Amino acid sequence: MLSAEDFRDLALNLLESEEVETWGHPTFRVRDKMFAAMDSDGHRATVKATPQEQEALIAAAPEVYAVADYVGRYGWVSVDLRAADPEEIAELVREAWRRTAPKRLVNMHDAAGSRSAQ
Repeated sequence: MLSAEDFRDLALNLLESEEVETWGHPTFRVRDKMFAAMDSDGHRATVKATPQEQEALIAAAPEVYAVADYVGRYGWVSVDLRAADPEEIAELVREAWRRTAPKRLVNMHDAAGSRSAQ
């Protein structure tokens, strides 16, 4: 189970990510491009994924994942944070950020991660 604060921390701990309130709820962006959003009640989130990832997630855990409203046709997935595996969501959010951030920023992130692992 993830709280709204846990999800927010996952999203904001990525390089140059920021929270912007849009449509009455928090969205998470890197260089003005959205990679995740959270409902105002903090129980559900929407995360950028590929259509293939979306299909696999929903098939594996339909009680947790669903096609996101409005952007689901692009692969975005809706997540019930109360039922989600925190490690799986952390990976999903990181991949959404990587898919959205400019390549140079992803390379900087990767280089910083490999230096800190040494």
